[in-house]
Formats: sequence, structure tokens, C-alpha cells
Amino acid sequence: MVCIFAALLQKYMLICKTTANLQDVWYSISMYSRKIDLNYYKGHSFFLWGPRKSGKSTLLKSFYTAPENLHLDLLTSDVYRRYLANPSSLRQELTAAPHIRRVILDEIQKVPELLDEVHWLIENAGMQFCLCGSSARKLKRGQANLLGGRALKAEMFGLVSPELGDAYDLIRLLNTGYLPQHFSDAAMTHELLRAYVGDYLKEEVAAEGLVRNLPAFSDFLHAVSFSDGGVVNISNIARDCGVANNTVKGYLQILVDTLLARWVPAYTKQPKRRVQKSPKFYFFDVGVVNFLSKRRNLAPGSKAFGHAFENHIAHELAAHASYSHQYYDITYWQLSSGIEVDFILGDMQVAVEVKSASKVGDRHLKSLRELSRDYTPKRRILLCLDNVKRMTEDGIEIYPYQDFLEELWSDQIIV
Repeated sequence: MVCIFAALLQKYMLICKTTANLQDVWYSISMYSRKIDLNYYKGHSFFLWGPRKSGKSTLLKSFYTAPENLHLDLLTSDVYRRYLANPSSLRQELTAAPHIRRVILDEIQKVPELLDEVHWLIENAGMQFCLCGSSARKLKRGQANLLGGRALKAEMFGLVSPELGDAYDLIRLLNTGYLPQHFSDAAMTHELLRAYVGDYLKEEVAAEGLVRNLPAFSDFLHAVSFSDGGVVNISNIARDCGVANNTVKGYLQILVDTLLARWVPAYTKQPKRRVQKSPKFYFFDVGVVNFLSKRRNLAPGSKAFGHAFENHIAHELAAHASYSHQYYDITYWQLSSGIEVDFILGDMQVAVEVKSASKVGDRHLKSLRELSRDYTPKRRILLCLDNVKRMTEDGIEIYPYQDFLEELWSDQIIV
């Protein structure tokens, strides 16, 4: 079998014309080893939330392969129609199949009424469920049964650095984004992103009736993409899109509820000077930001690359806090003058400033030094594109980004 595979791969490689194509072939046939550990939830029912195409279904199918596991995908029309018409049929089918011990229900938000049946089966039949979906918004708004603590909650993110291994390439990643298919097929990333955003507008927003004015929401997505990594000016966006401020606030909440964005709150504990109190806004995927803001071919040295690099670090930190089950706070600190430290981890345990500079000078250290006038973080880290790890005389650690990510995922940054 190995010889046959090698022969087929060699034949395909002869067809490919460039090294880039060969890389794409390899990425597309490789299986990413995801950092989320489903064994952690062994013996429990749980919700698994994550954006579309983050790899939830692929992971679940590869992990739950035993015959006592039943996979039900509500994206398939026949399954969807069956349970939409008669949710109680789930209970009837499963009580008649005692060999089934765990049920994987994919896209659970499409038929919220099933959660009442799931509740009964957990309580009365001792069954375990993995309830997978891309949005809890419809469940919450429809006052669906969220099982009252009977199911744990897990979140899946796009690809993170340790999952890529030797395939990790910062420039490639900041241009393609973190979704597995988009990273794997870099030559088609722009077209894949076009389809992804289109499908989202059609399926997540229009189909579920989340907004009434789809063109205005589309304009909003373009406008808010320029706020990635910053404080959102709601009034400016409302004016640009021709909608009310409250409408923009509602649109922002849709992005958060459908896991396409997250807020990073401001650190405001016992401030000694006037500080920013509004949260910063980050899209879940830098590739989506690139598409919405019409930026392409990001390269070190550009302002857009710097913004994308910060999004990447925000993504890695959020994923690590979740996957490690430490759930430490991720905030930022900013004076009213604009001096800012990008990320504060925990209760001022680690302060991280992100710079896409390859040569670090005193001007890059200014914000961390200003922070030390008001607080005493255990560690101050400047994360950059420099290739030499070192420490300044006043204790600021200068980290090449590769070293930082390696130590982050080995639990040496936040302890």
C-alpha cells in the first residue's frame, strides 16, 4: 500500500510545475493533529462550538470511530427533515438501539427542539452526546434547552502553530488564514474565501433571519474589517453603512455569537492614569479580514502585515487559553494618550507587546516601560520578528515569535 501511495504521489508531483504546487499537494494530503483533546471530555456530554470549516466534523469523525458511536449530521437534508418534523423520533430510535452509547449531533442549532430529547436521554438512558455547531445564537434566542449544566462546553479554533508542525509558515498563514482548507490550498485561498464569506451571508445570516437588510450587513462586514485589532468606532461604521448605531451593535453581536469574532476587554483594574475602557475587536480568522478589507500579498514591513501578525497572536493566545483549560484572562492596556500594550495575560501575570519589526529598538519598548510605571507584571515580553532571544537591562524579554509560540504551547509563558 505504501509503495502504491508513493508511486501515485510521485506521478502527481511530475504533473505539478512549481515548488509551491508541490507544497500545496503535501499540505492537502497531510492530516493535521489538532490540539483540542476530546479525551478530556470522556464520560461527559459536551457542546463543541467552532466556526464553519474549522475542522469540527473531520475531528469528530476521526476520533469517534467505534461502533457504539452514532453520527447524525443535520446538514444532510434527509436527517434534518426527519428530526425537524418529529424531534421525538431521536428518543424512539436511540432507546431501540441499546448498543449506541454516544451520539454525535452535528449542526445542532438547526433543530433546537432536539435538545429536549437529548436532555431526556442523558437523564434517563445514561447516553452521552457531542453536540456540535457553528453558532449558539439561535439556541439562545429561541430559549432552547441548553441542558442546565449537563453538558460541558468546548470551542474549536482554526489551525494553530503546533498543529502545523514543519508546515508552519508565518507569511503563508497570514495570507491564507487559519482554516485548514484555506491554508492547504494557498493558490486558491482568495476564491475559497470568496465562497466562505458568501456561504456565511447566505447560510448563517440570511437563512436564519438574523438580519433584515443583507446589503447593509455586507457593507458592515467590509467596514468593520478595518477595525480588526482595535476599538470599534460604532458611529463611523453606522454612518458609512447608512444604519443606526444600535444596528451596528447588533451586527457586532451576531459576529461574536456566530464565533466569527471575539472581544478583548481593556485592563482597567486600579488605574493610576486615564485608560481606554472599550474592548478591542478581533476577527476569528485573518484570511477573512484580508478578503473583507481587500488586502492581499501581505509581506513583512507593511502596516497590513503588522495588523495581521497581531491577529495571529490573538488567535494563538485565545486557542491556548481554551485548549489548555487554563481559561486565563486576555485583556489589553491602553492609556488615553494612545500608548498601548497589546495583551495582558491573567491578572497582570504577563504583558505582551507585538511588533512585526525584525530589529528592535528603544521605541518598540516604550509601551512596556510605561506599563511598569503603573503595574508590576511578573513578565514583560516584546514579541517580534527578530531571531535572537535576549533581555534588556530593565528586564524586558525580547522574544522571536517562533520561540514565544513554542513556549506558549509548552505552558512556559503563562504558568
